Amino acid sequence: MEFVVYILYSLKNGRNYTGYTSSLLERIKSHNFYGKDGTAHHRPWIVVHVEFFTNQAEALKREKYFKSGRGSILKNKIIKDFINV
Repeated sequence: MEFVVYILYSLKNGRNYTGYTSSLLERIKSHNFYGKDGTAHHRPWIVVHVEFFTNQAEALKREKYFKSGRGSILKNKIIKDFINV
C-alpha cells in the first residue's frame, strides 16, 4: 500500500491543511464535498503538494514535520512557490 502526504490550499481564504492518506482522490473529495469537519468552512481546496511513501510510519513522520515549526517554514515556501507560478 502507498501513502501520500498532501498540502491543501484554500482558494476561499488562503488557509492551508496538511494530512496523509492511502487514498488521495477520496480524501480530496472528502475535504471539498463531503463531511462537516474543520476543513468544510474553507472550501474549495486545491492540492499544492504531494509526497509518496511506501509505509504509513514514514508518511506520518513527514506529516508531523510539516506541522512543526521548522516544517511549517518549508510548507509555507512550497505554498508560496505554487501560488506564484
